[in-house]
Amino acid sequence: MSAKMQFLTKLQARKEPLRGSKNRNQADIAEFRLRMEQLQEQFSGWLTGTGVTPELSDVLLSDLLVEGRVFKVPGISLCYENRMIKFTPLFLYAQGVTGGVEVSLHAESTVTMLGRLFMRAGHVKHWTFTQQNGAVCTFDEEVFFEVIAGLLP
Repeated sequence: MSAKMQFLTKLQARKEPLRGSKNRNQADIAEFRLRMEQLQEQFSGWLTGTGVTPELSDVLLSDLLVEGRVFKVPGISLCYENRMIKFTPLFLYAQGVTGGVEVSLHAESTVTMLGRLFMRAGHVKHWTFTQQNGAVCTFDEEVFFEVIAGLLP
């Protein structure tokens, strides 16, 4: 995680006191939103000069572990000609992970699952990417461009 992302994440965490599970849930929702926005900014930087622009759109999530509450988290879309890569938030909590995001390619009326991103997995605090074959890696610029290669047929 970059120094900027660490700073912004710590700043956000300090803004909301962590008292009990309700406050912890609120802090995790706020962090998930913030980290998705930061991811979009990072994508913009990586894609500078390409003509491909990441766009944010609200995704409604409902998580039973968050008292059945519905909340919004930004999703990210990358479009090129008639193809699109979507980073769609799926859940806040799952077994051992926080902040799950599905990554999929939408092309020619077909949707292909590419893998999943996790905001936190176990003790790992940076974004990790799990490929369809089960391989897990840190989500960095190299992995990003491997993932979005499907935009260009």
